[in-house]
Amino acid sequence: MILEWRSKYAINGILLYVVSTVFVCYQAFKSVDTLVWNALFWIILLFASINAINRSFIQESSYRQLYYYTIASPKAVILSKIIYNTFVMVLLSAIAFSVYSLIFSNPIGDPTLYLTAVLLGSISFATVFTMVSGISSKTGNNSTIMAILSFPVIIPLLIVLIKLSQNAINGLERTVSSGEILVLLAINVITVTISLLLFPYLWRD
Repeated sequence: MILEWRSKYAINGILLYVVSTVFVCYQAFKSVDTLVWNALFWIILLFASINAINRSFIQESSYRQLYYYTIASPKAVILSKIIYNTFVMVLLSAIAFSVYSLIFSNPIGDPTLYLTAVLLGSISFATVFTMVSGISSKTGNNSTIMAILSFPVIIPLLIVLIKLSQNAINGLERTVSSGEILVLLAINVITVTISLLLFPYLWRD
């Protein structure tokens, strides 16, 4: 957090991206139905999360990583990055949702359930992209590798998030969405567990 605060241009750039993207969407569409409203929001949040979390390991030089290697365990490193990126994504999602709802008319029937979907989506994006960023950093920071590795996880994740948030927009009973919530929680637990198991082997290289 201290390092990020010293280089605030990164966070400011991401916030500028979110606000400008929402404004461009508004200028292009003016008004949209609920399906497009929901899809646009998750597309904006997806690319914002990629820009935010992709820097987790890429911005660090080999010398800094060697320094981390001498003072901390690999599990502590990956877990701290997941926690930090989760905070960043929750903040970014809150700002994106506020700006998006302000510029576009808000059609949500169950705001509490939708905000739950946004929170779970933020955590899921943070855990998945942090894990993938850590793996791709050991392959020469190849963005192609990151895209290939994240694709099989992100697509099912987006499908569940869109379905859950659409249920919230339609104002359906919350018991209908319990399955999607459990799936998102399971994805987060599995991703964190895999990160803790896999990253120590990558860290040795």
